[in-house]
Amino acid sequence: MRAYKVFSVLALIAMLVAACTPAAAPTAAPTTPPQQTAPTTAPAAPATAPAASSGGTLKVAILAPLSGGQPTFGVSTRDGALLAIKQWNAKGGVLGMQIVTDVEDSQCLPDPAVNAANKVINQDKIHYIIGEVCSAASIPVSDIANAAKVIQMSPTSTNPLVTVDQNGQTKQYIFRACFIDPFQGKVGAKFAVDTLKAKTAFIMYNQSSDYVRGLAEAFEASFTQLGGKIVGKETYTNTDTDFSAILSKVSTASPDLVYLPDYYNIVNLVTKQAKQMGIAAPFMGGDGWDSADLDVAAADGGYYTNHYDPGDTRPEVQNFLKDYGAEYSGKVPDALAALAYDATNLLLTGIQNAGADDTTKVATALQNIKFDAVSGTITYDAQHDPIKSAVVIHVTGGKKEWVATIAP
Repeated sequence: MRAYKVFSVLALIAMLVAACTPAAAPTAAPTTPPQQTAPTTAPAAPATAPAASSGGTLKVAILAPLSGGQPTFGVSTRDGALLAIKQWNAKGGVLGMQIVTDVEDSQCLPDPAVNAANKVINQDKIHYIIGEVCSAASIPVSDIANAAKVIQMSPTSTNPLVTVDQNGQTKQYIFRACFIDPFQGKVGAKFAVDTLKAKTAFIMYNQSSDYVRGLAEAFEASFTQLGGKIVGKETYTNTDTDFSAILSKVSTASPDLVYLPDYYNIVNLVTKQAKQMGIAAPFMGGDGWDSADLDVAAADGGYYTNHYDPGDTRPEVQNFLKDYGAEYSGKVPDALAALAYDATNLLLTGIQNAGADDTTKVATALQNIKFDAVSGTITYDAQHDPIKSAVVIHVTGGKKEWVATIAP
């Protein structure tokens, strides 16, 4: 998520990604968010990088949405990260230290995420964070973490402003495991024009979501540059559940494609109502569609860009599928789990390569890393964004099937 979007565990302690220790099956997400008392203002940056963890352990925080609108994102993120941590701990940890985790429910929202970040940084003295999932939450967390010289590795936040500030300056201590929205939007537009032969598109998006708005803007720019025409563009709000007015405009415009770059819970509502209104144009979106709770019947015929596909035959993918299934009762990991696993392994490898529990040295090690991840071979550009491929998934016949891989 992605920006509302919005840039996929040997053991990070036992609570890294979003709920705590990996058990035989994932822990159920809490129904109510934990109470947070930490201040919401960013701490002043220390003069030097945080000191090493004490007591032979390395503390890592996992910020993920275990309640709120996208709880499946949090569960997958938690489980992917915890699997990586368990594997690292089984092999002796990192730099001889066993990894311990603090999992916080950050809800994919700015305020809960800021409260969680202030807690783990100021109260718990943790200086490595995996998370957040949604860009709207990761962006304010990144400002706090960077000022405190705390390493933040977001698995899935795709908005460019996670790793760079408003002036385009790279945040030294902030990284991500996912590609960013401009690339994802370009991939979607290229597939729409080249493969689907779409000449016209209608865009629906939530103006208040960094993820959704950023992805919509990226798609529009690329689609029109490739010769396509936008025949309609309508916005909605976080609380909307009836999309009939917008869909009536879609029906009148009769586009070749409807671009809906939102999360699965909104996609379920919109595509179901579209089918009830007889709209035949295929829908397309981004990685926010990727969830076990996507209504594949409603979204049937649609496409979305994503970070990995379980059908990939690379050993990194197949070994991950086997290990994840063994840990979580045969469950097939989604892209959220894969990216959390990658993010955790990237972070821990960066610490190992740095040779010290020193966040400034770790940031330099990550900048220079080359890592064969589940989601592809990762190197970083100057903005701390991974250089990697994307895949396109087709929702058809009650399943999600790979149809294309598109390189940068």
